[in-house]
Amino acid sequence: MRVLACPDKFRGTASATDVAAAVAAAASAQGWHCVVQPMADGGEGTLEAFGGANRTTAVTGPDRSVVQAEWRLDAELAVIETARASGLSLVGGPEFNDAVQATTAGTGELISTAASCGARKIIVGLGGSATTDGGLGALEAMAPLARYRGVDIEVAADVRTKFCDAAAVFGPQKGASEAEVALLAGRLVRLAQVYRSEHGVDVTDVPRSGAAGGLGGGLLAVGAELCDGFELVADSVGLYERMENVDLVVTGEGRLDATSFDGKVVGGVAELARHADVPVLAIVGQATADVADTIPTVDLTATYGEERALKDTLGCVETAAREWLSASPWR
Repeated sequence: MRVLACPDKFRGTASATDVAAAVAAAASAQGWHCVVQPMADGGEGTLEAFGGANRTTAVTGPDRSVVQAEWRLDAELAVIETARASGLSLVGGPEFNDAVQATTAGTGELISTAASCGARKIIVGLGGSATTDGGLGALEAMAPLARYRGVDIEVAADVRTKFCDAAAVFGPQKGASEAEVALLAGRLVRLAQVYRSEHGVDVTDVPRSGAAGGLGGGLLAVGAELCDGFELVADSVGLYERMENVDLVVTGEGRLDATSFDGKVVGGVAELARHADVPVLAIVGQATADVADTIPTVDLTATYGEERALKDTLGCVETAAREWLSASPWR
């Protein structure tokens, strides 16, 4: 019997790679062969889905300090996570973030470095940013823009927020006060006018252009393609093809709720598994009542208690997977 382990991260407790490994250990103990493919939807963990970082570059962090940002270059494909260069975690969270001054320059520097290293396709994951600069910092760091002719930049986003809405939707999560949100919103409106004037691209009504505080729109203005993050990652790693040769798909994330079925990993995996006619199981840190019965689910908090689920997430994942596989009707 064959199982495909393709979870997302459990934010704050376990990476997608470690969760997949825990499922694989459980499968091995039950005599199953496990194929491991960590997944992501454009946010943190995107690098893991492609095999992990193999480069590190010193770039400008969101607060203009120097940070060592990991990224990946595989032949002519580069994979960059905005969170590694311009992430909220780099400044210690929203309470330490200057939401007005935070810059995407570091992400632009990574894109520039990737192009200089010979990348002809660059995937940029937009999740986890500290910024609402509309991508201006990134574009300035990428100059001259003519050097990207012949380079495909694909932007992976897990939200459909539009450019001028980014401040209101994400600003408070990044530490912006009510007054700062209003200031940032006005700045995005003006920046959209600049992009239209200088690049001939109207970013205002394009879904995903507001991702990463408008970085999606900034990159769109200079020729990037905005993509559904899960679909981009799934297509790139051949997830559907992997499903065609397995008997069970196991996915998961830290919290299963309604948003999990709107462009996120668990919902995307469940949809692909349905098309492949393969059973799917979700192992999650916690599930809200409204979606708990949407797909077969093991809720670690409900099953093992909150303290154990948080402190021994991987142990709980392995135990849950082993118990499920030992009792499954597919044996």
